[in-house]
Parts: sequence; C-alpha cells; structure tokens
Amino acid sequence: MLLYNGQPIQAIVLDIEGTTTDIAFVKTVLFPYAEERLEAFMTALAPTREGHAILAMVRTEVGNPTLPLEECIAQLLAWAKADQKVTPLKAVQGMIWDEGYRSKAYYSHIYEDAAAYLWDWHRQGMPLYVYSSGSIAAQKLLFTHTLVGDLTPCFQGYFDTTTGAKVNTASYTKIAGAVGRPAAELLFLSDHPGELAAACQAGWQVCAVQRPGTPDFPPELPVVSTLGNYP
Repeated sequence: MLLYNGQPIQAIVLDIEGTTTDIAFVKTVLFPYAEERLEAFMTALAPTREGHAILAMVRTEVGNPTLPLEECIAQLLAWAKADQKVTPLKAVQGMIWDEGYRSKAYYSHIYEDAAAYLWDWHRQGMPLYVYSSGSIAAQKLLFTHTLVGDLTPCFQGYFDTTTGAKVNTASYTKIAGAVGRPAAELLFLSDHPGELAAACQAGWQVCAVQRPGTPDFPPELPVVSTLGNYP
C-alpha cells in the first residue's frame, strides 16, 4: 500500500501538462497544429451532428444562441490564441489532434519517470486517473501515442472540464464521488498551485510536481521532482 505523509492512498489522480508530460510539447506542437487547422476543420464539421453540438456549446458559452458560424469559428480561434480552457475548444482540438496522431505527425512526450511509475503503480494494483483541461478524448490520444508506447492500460478513468474547472473545490468532490473513495485517500499530482489548493480544500492529499522550468511553489506545498519521490 502506498503511504503519503503516513496516510494510506487508495487512488492517484494526475494532471498532464507539466506533470506527466513536458508542457513544451503541448505549447509548441499540439496547440499550433490545432490552431492552424481549426478554421478549415470546423467549416467542414459544421453540418454534422458533432459540429452542431460544438456550435451549440460555443453559442451557450457566449450567451448568443444565434451566433453565425463564422463568428463561432472566430470565437474558437480567439479562445485558442488565449489558451482558454473552454469545453467546446477542447473538443475541437481533440478531434484535430486525433488526425495528427493517426497520420503520425507527432508522438506524445512523456517524462521517463512518469512512464516508469505509471506502469509500476498499475502492476501494484493502484487505481490511476487523469484530470486535465484537455478533453477526455484528447487525454486518451495523448497516452495512447507516447514516445514509449501505449500507456492507457494504466488508467481506470479520465476527467476533464465537463466535471468542472480544475481550480474549483467542487470538481474534486465530484471526482471523489465518481472514484468511490473518501477524499483523504486520494492523491492529486499537479504542477498548478491553484489546482492543488482546490483539491486540498476538498480534503485530498496533494503534491506539487517540479519539472524543469516550473516556477517555485509556495512553501506550504509538498514538492517532488519525480513522481515516486514522496514523503
């Protein structure tokens, strides 16, 4: 059994960017790839059921049920340029990234220690989950197509912004309910102080992950430089 600060841990939930995966891969590979293709992709997708659903989400998000297609696409592009964690944008990005992975335009980066510990925890029977601002589809794609192979067998479930914002305490309460474990038995790993604070307020165990280039964390947060180096 994994102990963290003397507390038994029954499941681990992981962030992606800056935790399992170099944020540079997302910023310099995935985001530009999707942004360059977004306008043409959405224009083609608009008449389909998936397109209708995404456009409806955009219109709901901006509070305008009659927003024209061109303005919906412009809004998606504006969100993309501002790196907004908005559900319809994340859905479109995931679809575009799927094409990129399938064409082998790129493979996902994964930190060496992350891959090793994911497999090790999985072999030990530790339930593992992902909570990321990227859509669940995008999360699965990323872990399917890593530089070291398919890591999706390690995970029992995925959560995204449809659960709630990652800086909202209520999101972590919902995840604890979905996982079926008391909050105190869950460990959340992330590089984002706001997310860690929200999880902590929900009663979770938390640990900051310090990767190269990550800003320093507040002194009250426990910090590790590799996923398995816990107090």
